[in-house]
This record gives sequence, structure tokens and C-alpha cells, in this order.
Amino acid sequence: MGRKMAKKLRCYLYTRVSTGIQVDGYSLEAQKERLEKEAIHRGMKVVGTYSDEGKSGKNVTGRPEFQRMLADIQSGKDEVDYVLVFKLSRFGRNAADTLNSLQFMEDYGVNLYCVEDNIDSAGAAGKLMISVVAAVAEIERENIHEQTMAGRRQKARDGRWNGGFAPYGYTLVPRDGERGKVLEINEKEAELVRIIFDKFANTDMGCNAVAKWLNDHGYTKEVRQNGTLSNISSNFVKLVIDNPVYMGKIAYGRRKTEKIEGKRNEYHVVKQAEDAYELYQGIHEAIVSEELWQKAHAKRLVTGVKYDKVHDTGHCHILSGLLRCPECGAKMYGVVNRKKKAGSDDFYKDMWYYKCKNRIKVEGHFCTYKTHIRQDIVNAEVISIVKYALNDEEFKRRIAQKAGGKEDGSLDELVAEKTRLEDTKKKLEIRKKKMLDKIGNMDVDDELYDTLFEDYMGVVRELTEKLAKLDADLLRNNIAIENMQKQTFTAEQYYELLDAIVRYMEEIPENRIKQLMGLVLDKVELFPKRQANGRWVRNVRFKVPLDVDGTFYDSIGFRGDGEEKSEEDGSVYFLPNETHDETVVLLSQQNQMTR
Repeated sequence: MGRKMAKKLRCYLYTRVSTGIQVDGYSLEAQKERLEKEAIHRGMKVVGTYSDEGKSGKNVTGRPEFQRMLADIQSGKDEVDYVLVFKLSRFGRNAADTLNSLQFMEDYGVNLYCVEDNIDSAGAAGKLMISVVAAVAEIERENIHEQTMAGRRQKARDGRWNGGFAPYGYTLVPRDGERGKVLEINEKEAELVRIIFDKFANTDMGCNAVAKWLNDHGYTKEVRQNGTLSNISSNFVKLVIDNPVYMGKIAYGRRKTEKIEGKRNEYHVVKQAEDAYELYQGIHEAIVSEELWQKAHAKRLVTGVKYDKVHDTGHCHILSGLLRCPECGAKMYGVVNRKKKAGSDDFYKDMWYYKCKNRIKVEGHFCTYKTHIRQDIVNAEVISIVKYALNDEEFKRRIAQKAGGKEDGSLDELVAEKTRLEDTKKKLEIRKKKMLDKIGNMDVDDELYDTLFEDYMGVVRELTEKLAKLDADLLRNNIAIENMQKQTFTAEQYYELLDAIVRYMEEIPENRIKQLMGLVLDKVELFPKRQANGRWVRNVRFKVPLDVDGTFYDSIGFRGDGEEKSEEDGSVYFLPNETHDETVVLLSQQNQMTR
């Protein structure tokens, strides 16, 4: 009987460098080449390669390729026996994470081999060696961090710039007799800095007003390597005023990275109190006098505070996110206007409005539509139109069928839609994670950290908003699938719910009305100004078509003052242009007649 051949071991290769600058012998290609040779030497078959470029080894969360490798090990798709790494430090520099990852791999029968360290986790001695070497690697990482911080602290004591991009108004240039580069005034940018201090310190303007004044008078920021927007925001004004570099000082420790209590290997940046950081005389030239800086700073201490909300926090903006700005088409959101009575601590009744989200600069977009639209007026218009539409039994049933997963589409279509939504969500999550990694790798001691942080966070907020919408779509999709599969909450039950909401609209809470609007409406378009008949609403688009005498319409609309019938009106059912009050009465009468 012939000898049974041993199974050829299968392995993954994992490489990592912590910066984009790859030192010879430790570059990704050099690591991969060394690992491939080791695999051939040991008779292993390479079935997967994973590589993290510019990723720190302090924890697992910031290394997408490492996480993908662990997921593939868990799935068992390649039936691997080993993971090969160049050195243990490439696998991880945090002892706890290293040992946890190793234990995870071993739970699925996969061992670790560190080529340069000659450590194999398959044996008891190898496991012990890994725990010791991992602990030493973590200590080395902490020592490097401490040495870096000590170097920056000493540079601050010497009055020299201690890392990161030059603050706005300055340029980093070499100077004879100085180690490294020093700050030199950039006159083109410094003019804007001087105007900011002058306007803030010597007028009644706050940061928002100063930013508005500068934008209105045509001032712009120079676009530089750590910023992409030329418009001037109130946050930029705050950063300039709060930075002591402009009066010739160098600060150290204005922000610190601190461990999140109760979390393992998770940190956040904490802005330090004024008396908690060090301030030194710089060797650079000041852009403004210390007297002017202190005057502006004193005003910031008084005005730069956050106030607790004192208005009715139970109020619900029922059309928030559904209304569209008549000028730029962006979503409109709810705001409150609260005024104190003269000579009293009492307030007038809160007034609620909708405003375009782009009235505040968002990612460089700025809308000039200044009108705040009263919520009570536009809410009443939209509610009357929704009640009118829901009075149609077939329309109400189609809305219920959509919510209950009983539309014409089959279960297969719902599952396909779920797959599409999940794929889109994964792509957005990857983009968001990359941006968060970028934020996490920023230099917190960079004087323009806040400006760059705000730019990046704008992108994160936009992605978060898209993910939130996807989550809502996935939730509705999952409910529809579950209802179709299990019949736990039927379209008939949704129908009865809609019927009850319509009948008792005046008595149910605002948050329930908001849910109804989200269920029925796709969007609401407005006129740029209130029409002669008092109407704001131009067009209400529904999530399912409305059947009027056998013709299906996507929307109910109204023509503006002087507008004539158009060939593009086909998908819109136009109601008569009575006054707002007359239209509400008309719709109510039609509802009662139909009933």
C-alpha cells in the first residue's frame, strides 16, 4: 500500500506599513517578496494576499484589509492553515489586540508565522513568545509617541512652530541658523486675519456677522493644501480669533488625545481649558498686537458659549426634510424664533419656521433664499392635501400595500432591492470609514486642525445622512419582506391605521403626523413667495400615484400667479386656485361628499 501524501498547507500573506513613506526592506513589496519566498521554502500554497498601506498597528479597527482577512478566515472560504507576516509588529503593535486576533484565528484552526522573528504560534513556546514580543512592541510604540510629544513640547518652549501646516496668514520657510522651518508672515493672507480681529474686537459684530460681512464684501480665503473652500465661515473666524499664534505666541497642548473611559484602544481629541495648556513667546513675527488679541479674546469668553435650548423641545417639524427650497432645491428644515419681552424675563410665544439647509454654508454651497416660511401655514396646506388624497380608498390602499410589502412587486423583487440597498450601504460605509481614518490620522497639534477637521466632517455628515436614508429604506424593505413572508403586519392593518389617522388628525400627536407624511409623501415643492391667494405649496408629490377619474397622477399641484397650463403638466393633477382658506374648505367638502 502506497504512502499517503501530506496535505499541502495553505496560507494568507499579510503586509503593512504605517506611513505612505516606505523604508527599503520594510516596504509592502519587500515584505510581500520575502513572504512569498518563505511560503515556497515551507511548501505552502498562497491563496490570498492582504495589504494595509499607511495604517497604524495600534489597533485592528483602522486596518480594513486586516479585518477582511479575519472575515475570510471566519468564513472558511479558502481553508487556510497559516497567516504569514514579515514581523510581529506588522501584525500588530498593541498586545491586547495582537493576542485577541491570534486567538480569533486559532479558534478557526489558523496559526501565525512571523518570518523575521522566527515565531510560530502552532506550539506553546511560540504562543508565549508572541505575548512577550507583542507587549514589547506596544511599549516601543508608546515610547515613540512620548518622544515625539517631548520633541514638540521642546520646540514650543524654544518658540518654534511645533508641527503641522502653517496657520492661515503664515508660511513655513527655512531660515539660516534654525533647525527646521519657521513661520513667516504671508501678507496676502495676513490682511484677512487683521480685518477679522479688527471687525470682531472693535465693533458689535459676532463671529457669524464678521463672516457674513467678509463674504458680502468679496473677501475670500486662499485655498491651501489643508483646505478646499474659499468662502469664509464663522468657524474659520473663531479659529483665527482663538489662536494665540497671531499675537506672536506658540501654544502646546491646546488639544490632547485621551483614552475613552471604559473602552479598549479607543481615543478622542479633547480641547483643553485655557489654563491647562502651555504658552510660550514665539520667534515669529506677530500679525496683530497682543493688546488687540486680548481684547478679541475677552469678547470671545463672553460670547463664545453654548446655550441650552429653552424653547418647546416637544415640538415636531412634521415636514422637515420633505419640503424643497424653491431656489436651490435642497431640503428645508425646522427652526424656532424666540423673543424675550421688553423689560421682562418672559418670552413671547415660540414661532416655528422652515428654512433652506443651505442658508448655512454646507460643503461650499450657499443658498440666497432668505425667507423663513411659517410652519403652521404650510403644515395646514399639506395636511389638507394629504387628507384629500387619502380620502380616495384605492390610493389609501396602495399606500398601505406599499408599507405592508404587498405591492405588485414579488418577494424576489423585494429581496433584489434589499441586495442593492445593502451593496450601496457597504460602499458608503467604506467611504465614510476612509474619511474617518483620514480624520483619525490628522495631527491634532496642527494649528489648522479645526478647519481641516470641519471640512472632512462635512463629508462625513453628508455620508451619514445618505446612510441614514439607506437605513430607513432598508428598514421599510425588511418590514415588507417580513410581512410578505410571515404576514405579521398586513396591508389591511396599515389601511386601518391610515384610516384612523385621517379621521382623528386633529387629536393625534405631531410625531405621528410626521410619520404619516413620511409614509405618503415623496417631496413638497414651494413657490418662491406666498401667492396672492395665500398659498405656499406648488406641488405635492406622493409615493404612489393618485387615481382621478381613471387617470393616474404623481402629484397634486397649484399654478402660481399668472401661470398658464403647460405641456409638462401631464403627471400633475391641478386643483383650482382658490385662496388658501377656500381650498382647505373645498378639500374638506370633497372629503365629506366622497364619504
